[in-house]
Amino acid sequence: MKIKTALTSALLGMSFMAASAMAVDLNMVSGATGGDLAFDTAKLADFAKETGINVKLVPMPSSTTDQFGQYKLWLAAGNADIDIYQTDVIWAPQLADQLVDLTDAAKDVVKDHFPSIIQSQTVNGKLVALPVFTDAPALYYRKDLLDKYKLAAPKTWDEMAKAAKTVTDGEKNADLQGFVFQGNAYEGLTCDALEWVKSNGGGQIVEADGKISINNPKAAEALERAKGWVGTISPKGVLAYQEEESRGVWQTGKAVFMRNWPYAFSLGNKDDSAVKGKFDVVPLPAGGEGGGSAATLGGWNLAVSKYSKHQPEAIKAILYLASAKIQKANALEQTHLPTVVSVYDDADVKAKQPVLVKWKDVFLAAVPRPSAPTKTKYNEVSNLFWTAVHDTLSGNGSAKDNLGNLEAKLTELKGDGWK
Repeated sequence: MKIKTALTSALLGMSFMAASAMAVDLNMVSGATGGDLAFDTAKLADFAKETGINVKLVPMPSSTTDQFGQYKLWLAAGNADIDIYQTDVIWAPQLADQLVDLTDAAKDVVKDHFPSIIQSQTVNGKLVALPVFTDAPALYYRKDLLDKYKLAAPKTWDEMAKAAKTVTDGEKNADLQGFVFQGNAYEGLTCDALEWVKSNGGGQIVEADGKISINNPKAAEALERAKGWVGTISPKGVLAYQEEESRGVWQTGKAVFMRNWPYAFSLGNKDDSAVKGKFDVVPLPAGGEGGGSAATLGGWNLAVSKYSKHQPEAIKAILYLASAKIQKANALEQTHLPTVVSVYDDADVKAKQPVLVKWKDVFLAAVPRPSAPTKTKYNEVSNLFWTAVHDTLSGNGSAKDNLGNLEAKLTELKGDGWK
């Protein structure tokens, strides 16, 4: 009996040692906040239990602009400490050379995702990232307040501004803002302003063929319209807002309208939210003739650094996080839009998150940022654009003058072609 017990203990000890020897620690950088951070942490804990692969989340600034800058520094230095990068949909062309080609590893699952999103992460035939969710913003509105004043959900930006003023004038609440959006000088403002311009028939900054199109009357009109919101239906402080600042105002019940991404829907319906059960979403409003609703295509992906010393384990981790199982959980818990097509038809998702059906309509109006035509210059293009927009919103020059200067700078940056 003692011999058997000793043998059993020895075998258990050997098993433990073997398991310990197999354990791998990875680092994954992520700008996730709030519910996203909690979700990722929980799912990675499950993954560690199943595989022995521990993935530590390395927090990043919430600003995607700051994230991208840090990524470029780490990758340029050949940093081997970071194994997995969480990447924005627009970054693939700029980071491709320093990321692992996932074509072979993901060959059995790429067919499950929207082809257009897989294509967005493929550079020169190399799949550099796997999508974990896609994104397109919508207009959030206080259904209770619009109903109170017998107002319909707006279909144009002018209708939105008029409804915002009607409600705020009627409520006589100094804390209630008409409309909150992302007005800070960063990538988020590029998204917001692209929607204003595109919905007004003003083009997409740089068109698919590489032509610089932003300096036109309809684009200027769209920016002047938005400038008129600041200090009237929107607080002057909106010029410093990013997504979380906008959501903070909205979720405490201090805004009639908000432009934001799907993640804000589930958070707005949590028990600690002042707007729980009081709001709904519709596609972003149209501008003038020749426009229509326009929602910037977003979404997040996972990529493996070519400098990682644990590439097989890192690939296994991103295949797990991009799987239909985790995308379903992400849809249910975070209202993130799946990139795996079958998840939209899942019975649980249909029953528990009918709002995703609304986002199908939003997604149909999605417009890409000009990262494909501008290639490695996109970050500079976006920076120049959001700076011109922020100057306009802040009263530093007219939209016409600022867009004229922007066109000159983009022309110089382009040189003899986007490369």
